[in-house]
Amino acid sequence: MKNLLILLLGVILLACREMPPPENDPVDINPTPDESITYLALGDSYTIGESVPVNQRWPVQLADSLKAAGLKVEAPEIIARTGWTTNELAQAIESAELAETYDLVSLLIGVNNQYRGYPFEQYEKEFTELIETALQFAGQDTEKVFVLSIPDYGVTPFGQTRNPEKIAEELDAYNAKALEICEQYGIAFFDITPISREALNGPELVASDGLHPSGEMYRRWVELIFEEVKGKLK
Repeated sequence: MKNLLILLLGVILLACREMPPPENDPVDINPTPDESITYLALGDSYTIGESVPVNQRWPVQLADSLKAAGLKVEAPEIIARTGWTTNELAQAIESAELAETYDLVSLLIGVNNQYRGYPFEQYEKEFTELIETALQFAGQDTEKVFVLSIPDYGVTPFGQTRNPEKIAEELDAYNAKALEICEQYGIAFFDITPISREALNGPELVASDGLHPSGEMYRRWVELIFEEVKGKLK
């Protein structure tokens, strides 16, 4: 009888002890943070996708392609507007409510500096400042920043009426300077200008306004840059 009481008391004590959580239901006091990839796209009409639907903008097509490759990418945050020059983009960035850092930052700017006839030295100075701003948003990680060259609008119906040879020459100078600056900072520079010039004999590459790229043109840009951009995110 005495042994039976001792046994019962032991069972009661064991039942009162706190049981550990089962192995398949661990307690996590530090949940895993959201690992989605954030993307900031800076630019002008070419980045906002003037005259094409939202889903055909090249930053959106890029994000969609990265998603299709299995990466968890948020919708790009786009700071861009038709007509913006380098200084206007810089002012817009200052007034925008943006996150401190992003996993990916792109920059495409300068065509309106050329179109308005601004001093070339202004572009050089302000483009350099925009590169430094992009690096700040990338946490000073050069691998997270990339630049696209300025497309040649001189081949479009609009540009063909406005001295296309001069446009091509000046934009080549702008792009050469942008490449030089990117190399100084160790930032990837994608030359999409040759693709843009295919629009001279490819009307399907021009939007309905006769000036800006079509969604198909943007798709070709994304096709060119996709593999290297994807590699930056691994």
